[in-house]
Amino acid sequence: MGKDKLRRFAEVATFENVLQLDEGKIFKGRWSEAHFKNDQPLILELACGKGEYTVNLARLFPDKNFIGIDYKGNRIWRGAKTALEENITNVAFLRIQIENILDYFAEGEVSEIWITFPDPQPQISREKKRLTFPGFLQKYRIVLKPEGIMHLKTDNDGLHAYTIEKIEELKLTLLQRTEDLYRSELVDDVLSIKTYYEKKYLANDKNINYLKFTF
Repeated sequence: MGKDKLRRFAEVATFENVLQLDEGKIFKGRWSEAHFKNDQPLILELACGKGEYTVNLARLFPDKNFIGIDYKGNRIWRGAKTALEENITNVAFLRIQIENILDYFAEGEVSEIWITFPDPQPQISREKKRLTFPGFLQKYRIVLKPEGIMHLKTDNDGLHAYTIEKIEELKLTLLQRTEDLYRSELVDDVLSIKTYYEKKYLANDKNINYLKFTF
């Protein structure tokens, strides 16, 4: 591991807006009340990477609380540091494995979940690792409120098609879909937030897929 990554791992451990592994379990069922000290809706970004979406959503919606979730602390470092430098108090980061989400959030605690440019895990043997695999979707269903919303933004056409297939199989409610977001009528201030990777995809003229659905 490079010196820069080691430095970020050490520094992120000191950030007050980052909770790692078991540290977050004490807030299960009371994130807004106990961690954010308010009663605002709670929104998650899964596999948040550098946290660009999490931080930008928090800027746009100061009346909501946001948690970016990823396992790689050196990536979380960027978003967490930006939030601290700009005093964005309605954002936090949680370093955990997403498969353990039920250990950290109570039934019906979350209002929305964003999945932005996750690893598509294209190999058939790795289907269960896809963040829209039915096993993951069932966990999201539990932590979401009954009217809770799911968002998927991806450059990967295969993951987009796979997720539509699972939405249909599980009889979920598809609210919006597009295979080319930036040439659609759906794009707005929220959907036009661009991550580091999305900017690279767009520079190569890659289409961006988007899905919005509910359970």
